[in-house]
Amino acid sequence: MQLVLDYLTVFAAIYAAMLAVYFATGLTMTVINARHPDRRIQKHRDGMKRVKKEIRASLSALATSSVLLSAGYFAQTQGWTLVAPLPLSWWSFPLMFVICMVLFDGWFYWGHRILHWPSLYKWHLPHHRSVAPTVWSNDSSAIVDTLIEHGFYLVVWFVLPVPALSVFALRLFDQITGMVGHSGFEYFASKSSRWPSPMICTTFHDLHHSQFHYNYGNFFSIWDRLMGTVHPGYDAMVKEMETTGEIPDTALEKVR
Repeated sequence: MQLVLDYLTVFAAIYAAMLAVYFATGLTMTVINARHPDRRIQKHRDGMKRVKKEIRASLSALATSSVLLSAGYFAQTQGWTLVAPLPLSWWSFPLMFVICMVLFDGWFYWGHRILHWPSLYKWHLPHHRSVAPTVWSNDSSAIVDTLIEHGFYLVVWFVLPVPALSVFALRLFDQITGMVGHSGFEYFASKSSRWPSPMICTTFHDLHHSQFHYNYGNFFSIWDRLMGTVHPGYDAMVKEMETTGEIPDTALEKVR
């Protein structure tokens, strides 16, 4: 019984932290976006009509994600994992953070691709109802969707010697960048977010919501480029933003 109570305490703390980050990031981006309407990506669609539904769905999805993260962490603290964590140090924290970041991006890409299979798409469809995503829609997902895309946060503790802080930092980074990436407003288009850089900007994932069959990656465009699923107009659009400073409407972008 004490073991169950100890786990529930860990889960409650992680879920509370995730909710705090979700609402803090959401409110901050909402204020910033209101001051910069010219940075809107899909200029002819209003994603804010779905905000209440997105927040309700996100409360459930964040709870699911917190179960995965807390279960993995708790297993490590109990010595149930295959490997013991590296001692936290100046080198182990950034090393495992980067390794986990690269691995999670691959996990997310393939999990995301699988969710687009006809047999599984019904679990991903609620997320895609936000055709013009908002900062609140990052976690607007069904439970099965979250289990597949965030299953990494359970598995990683069992197979890698991860210091807990490395995984928690990645989850925090993933949450904030995911919400910014769904915000529907572009602030980061630059040479660093187009070929040959592996990095991406908000437009990358916004194109996935408006065009559906491209840009499945999370942090990087590497897997999309390797598998031929990067939107064919993405790099040109980013370059246009650099040159003109204006945001083209991705909803009107036609695939050649």
